[in-house]
Amino acid sequence: MSRRKAREYAFKVLFQVDQVTARPVDALNYLLQESDLAEKDVIFSRELIASAVKNQKEIDEIITAYASDWPLDRMPAVDRSIMRLAVGEMLFMSSVDPIVVIDEAVEIAKRYGGDSSPAYINAILDRLAGQSKRS
Repeated sequence: MSRRKAREYAFKVLFQVDQVTARPVDALNYLLQESDLAEKDVIFSRELIASAVKNQKEIDEIITAYASDWPLDRMPAVDRSIMRLAVGEMLFMSSVDPIVVIDEAVEIAKRYGGDSSPAYINAILDRLAGQSKRS
């Protein structure tokens, strides 16, 4: 559960960065002020954020390719942030099981996204994971 919380914090930071161009470190520090997140999970959250921010251009290109029916700039910000987080973790972090990443992204989408967000995010990430396995 604590890694889920770390992912949720990372999602919230990415959302803030997307919406108000917050500095990632400031947004995370703000969230951590009243947090009981274990230090190992804070580190994991920082790694997730760094992966997504550092690779955002490539991540956005990947999302755009797999979500061809919905342009990135028209996609709900919550969905966009969740997918940036998940794609960053799946493709740019080592020892990650794509099934776990997809499941976690869907759970975050259920909590923060719209009614269709979980299914939409699951479909996009599942296609990406399937393609990555074949490559």
